[in-house]
Amino acid sequence: MRKRLMVLSFLCLLGTAHAATLKSIAILTPETGNDYGWNQQGITAAKAAAKAAGLQIMVADNLGYGDIRPTLREMAEDGAGLLIAHASGFNTAAPEIGAETGVPVAIVDRPDARVPGAVADYTVSGQQGAYLAGCLAARMSRSGIIGIVVSGEPPSWNAQSAGFIEGARAEKPGIILRYAVIGPAAYADAAGGKRVTEALIAAGADIIFGQGNGSSFGMLQAVETAHAADGGKIYFIDVIGDKTPIDKGNLLSSVYWNLQPVYAAMIADVRAGTFGTHNYGLSLADNSVSLLHTKHIPDDVWAHIQAVRQQIIDGKIALKPSFDASTVHTLLTQSQ
Repeated sequence: MRKRLMVLSFLCLLGTAHAATLKSIAILTPETGNDYGWNQQGITAAKAAAKAAGLQIMVADNLGYGDIRPTLREMAEDGAGLLIAHASGFNTAAPEIGAETGVPVAIVDRPDARVPGAVADYTVSGQQGAYLAGCLAARMSRSGIIGIVVSGEPPSWNAQSAGFIEGARAEKPGIILRYAVIGPAAYADAAGGKRVTEALIAAGADIIFGQGNGSSFGMLQAVETAHAADGGKIYFIDVIGDKTPIDKGNLLSSVYWNLQPVYAAMIADVRAGTFGTHNYGLSLADNSVSLLHTKHIPDDVWAHIQAVRQQIIDGKIALKPSFDASTVHTLLTQSQ
């Protein structure tokens, strides 16, 4: 116990030192920064937060999911005072290099790994936005069947799946939900995304809620090339980013993440010497998560969604993030 206390005290001292000298931050992503999703939103937000704080920004993207320790170490040596490891696959290596170099690190999918002055987690939950997406899907589905396609079951995806199911069921208790996982970590598997989405469409789904990073392009392709049983369009609800620039008429909405407030809070905490004393999240109240408004949503439906949004903000609809896959599976069973 004494040894652990000494280590924590040392890490807090390191955090205090970095608070006084913070000049730049770094973000590392597994895929390219032009995916209209996880990687692009992370990089865009980090750049904006750094600019607003008067800091330099270092970006290392398309790193894959292998050993990123050399890149982390290089960025720390180049002066980064905060390392943002923007992938669950980085949450082992980043704290190790952070401890080695004395640089605070931000990780995802490990909310239990927080260490004062050293490590903080931002397993952000778009559950509130996903609840709205579920309401939207249930209200607009013509077949009464909606699908959820995920590229894996990480905590963030699970929280959104749970929120989507709850929202859809609250809007229309008799809605039928189909759920499919592309693979254990198929984040970039566009071909798999297309194949699995086509299967849910064949099962009657006319709206697909897709969570996939790179694999979401395959989901969108499946939606664009298929027709519902009634001959009408299949619609797609995306997550994290905004694919409107490449929409061919099927992008209904997106659970949009704005990570700038999250990174701004991290920077403020590093400067204040309070980094690692708490984790970070998203909220409808500060617009760090929202539902994308597209031309495909009728005005009356959008007005209804906005009313539900306000109920969540006011606490009239209480949502508790559920990060484990078992909760999602239980909700699916209960809802059928």
